[in-house]
Amino acid sequence: MTDERTLPPGLHRDTLALRTGLAPSQHGEHSEALFLTSGFVQPDAETSARRFAGTEQGFTYSRTSNPTVASFEQRLAALEGTEAAIGASTGMGAILMMCMGLLKAGDHVICSRSVFGSTLNLFGKEFAKFGVETTFVSQTDVAEWRAAMKPNTKLLFAETPTNPLTEVCDIQALADLAHGGGALLAVDNCFCTPALQRPVELGADLIIHSGTKYLDGQGRVMAGAICGPSKLIVDVFGPVVRTAGMALSPFNAWVVLKGMETLGIRMKAQCANALAVAQWLEQQPGIARVYYPGLVSHGQHELAMRQQSGQGGAVVSFDVVGDTPEAARANAFHVINSTRVVSIATNLGDTKTIITHPGTTSHGRLTEVQRQAAGISQGLIRLAVGLEYIDDITADLSRGLGTLNT
Repeated sequence: MTDERTLPPGLHRDTLALRTGLAPSQHGEHSEALFLTSGFVQPDAETSARRFAGTEQGFTYSRTSNPTVASFEQRLAALEGTEAAIGASTGMGAILMMCMGLLKAGDHVICSRSVFGSTLNLFGKEFAKFGVETTFVSQTDVAEWRAAMKPNTKLLFAETPTNPLTEVCDIQALADLAHGGGALLAVDNCFCTPALQRPVELGADLIIHSGTKYLDGQGRVMAGAICGPSKLIVDVFGPVVRTAGMALSPFNAWVVLKGMETLGIRMKAQCANALAVAQWLEQQPGIARVYYPGLVSHGQHELAMRQQSGQGGAVVSFDVVGDTPEAARANAFHVINSTRVVSIATNLGDTKTIITHPGTTSHGRLTEVQRQAAGISQGLIRLAVGLEYIDDITADLSRGLGTLNT
């Protein structure tokens, strides 16, 4: 392993995912070392004072910096093409860190109404307590974003694709809008990862990650991160982590480091499986609609193919039929409960396929008005497609779809 600064320029992301990180210790380990320590011994009081003051580089306390976490941050920044990255305990912790660093009472945020349920609550409920106003708009209608702009707008926030309806926003258009109004654009890149999409190349200022998902890839640990320019990562978000403590643990950072080594090949295989499942679902009775950017029927298919390296991602959602919300929910539960291979869980990004009912899980704490605004019906099912043999996945879904009460 060589120091990241000695790597030649122009390396592919798949190579960066294996080679970026801190130099090895004096032992010359080939796999990155795991530094399970809360503190670091200083050579003398003077050095300790300089390092705590930030005038000299060096590790002092793992809440503020740790070699394993630093390797994770360097690797993710290299994959996203940003100057720097900072780790967080979870993806939601990363969004909280961003908001605490950038916003104050009287500021205004514009956010897609189709984002993850916890993100909706963080902006619309928790930060509203502190005088931060949020306007929720259509994910796909740039005119709504433009109409929502105010002189005090500081941040535009979007997931693309969204969880769970896989709606895609025009990153470049939103970046131009934000910058024209003196605001920043933050993009949650959890679904695509830098293996498919690099939002910074389309003008985004900050990239949010839940490393819990595809960066880890096997459902083992919780992690989050923000990628962006050094002036924000170091000078704005660094002090927030030191004070508020949403730090990433070294062990979790090490697990995600190893996960990123196979990110490219995993995403390619899971995207191929997801496309096959989505195409199969479109042909099945009892399904009202399939949501997947790789399908020509998807409302933002062409945009997704441009932004996402021609791939649709690994999440497929679909509505089952039902004359009433109650009937649709019963049918959705029937499909989910009939599975024997896929896992009933709320995570995604695992190598194992996961199925869930967003209306009672990820978006279950929203009001019915909020769910309807986000397009979350009671018949909606989200499928995070894994690496199982494709015929086994479709056969498992057939157990319920073939016996629906329609």
